[in-house]
Amino acid sequence: MSAFDRERPAARTARFSVALALALMWLLPLGWALSTALRPEADTTKIPVRWLPERPTLEAFERVLTETGLLGWFANSVLVGVLVTLVTVLLASMAAYGFARTEFRGRRGLLWLVVAGIVVPPQVLIVPLFSQLAGLGLVDTYWGLILPQIVLPAMVYVLKKFFDGVPREVEEAALVDGASRWRIYWSIMLPLARPALAAVAIFTFVTTWNNFLWPFIVATDPEMMTIPVGLASVQSSYGLRYAQVMASSLLGGLPLLLFFLVFQRQVVRGITSAGIKG
Repeated sequence: MSAFDRERPAARTARFSVALALALMWLLPLGWALSTALRPEADTTKIPVRWLPERPTLEAFERVLTETGLLGWFANSVLVGVLVTLVTVLLASMAAYGFARTEFRGRRGLLWLVVAGIVVPPQVLIVPLFSQLAGLGLVDTYWGLILPQIVLPAMVYVLKKFFDGVPREVEEAALVDGASRWRIYWSIMLPLARPALAAVAIFTFVTTWNNFLWPFIVATDPEMMTIPVGLASVQSSYGLRYAQVMASSLLGGLPLLLFFLVFQRQVVRGITSAGIKG
């Protein structure tokens, strides 16, 4: 047996060991959270510590669902996430196509502004954004939650790089046939960019779902809170009641886990095609 053949099983074992270690690093805290959520509150701090609950109960989940506004926060997060994702994909793809395939005065300067927007921390924009929305009377409204999260500069740049890679012959053939720019964008470029659009949509939805800072500032009414802000309020109201805190955290993260399990192929394909590094 050659040295190459002897190394291959060893390399596979090493890769499997690394993957197993990474999986355990992710699954162990999740398993402990589930174990804690299934215990009576009196058993959560019991010594010695046991992995499996001695008296499993769903009391913590029932209390979280009946005594908090969790279902309303779910609905707010879904509404805000879906609308932000749809509008971001549409506007970002239009801007990216314009930067990639049209020539106009100031194009290079505008593109540099987009690139500069990627490196500007969102915390810097919090005060001016809040002042503008307060002046427009949009605090504690869905518009106040949605509008500032639309069109991330990074998404424009990613889609522009994808459109740059599409052969110009495809577009030129359509122009010869009499197609307009809008027709080319809608009927040719968007279908070709489907993997990149899927990646942008997934990352936008996940980013919007997990965004805490902006919803925390602009949504002071409990009925307007999203999942991250609502969970923070549950944690502060429950104090040291670990079972309820763990149950609310699991319920809050469950939609994203299901989302990833359902769309995992699109996530991997989109990351590969668009060149997005997580």
